[in-house]
Amino acid sequence: MNTGSNESGGVAVTTDETEVDGVKGDSEQGLGSRAPEFIKARRVLHLSWQVGVFIIGLAIVVAGIIMLPLPGPGWVVIFGGMAVWATEFVWAQLVLRWTKRKVTEAAQKALDPKVRRRNIILTSIGLVIIAVLVGVYVWKFGIVMPWKIKDQ
Repeated sequence: MNTGSNESGGVAVTTDETEVDGVKGDSEQGLGSRAPEFIKARRVLHLSWQVGVFIIGLAIVVAGIIMLPLPGPGWVVIFGGMAVWATEFVWAQLVLRWTKRKVTEAAQKALDPKVRRRNIILTSIGLVIIAVLVGVYVWKFGIVMPWKIKDQ
């Protein structure tokens, strides 16, 4: 029998649920519904609760999708809707965990001095190329203001 220890007489330690002062951390919190117990106890009430959470989350996600091309914090609102869904649905909890992990990794990578230096150099080169292209266009075609276009 494998107890999770290579030594004989060792004790297996689980890392699934870490409790500090009787409270689980956010990243270690179990998956599943976070509805109140009196709602979970009644199947019809719990199902209607889930439908309500889904509709509210869907409305928030749709509002975020609408905000993507329009002014507004589209991605923030979409992730807010996902957070509403994550209060009730395991799939949304898993998506949010994956997203948080990727955002954290990207933030750590962006703060790496080598990566920052590379990004600054690439941005500078891109800006120089755009400036040259705009300069060639203006030299070749000139600047004609829309209010001074001659009637043809």
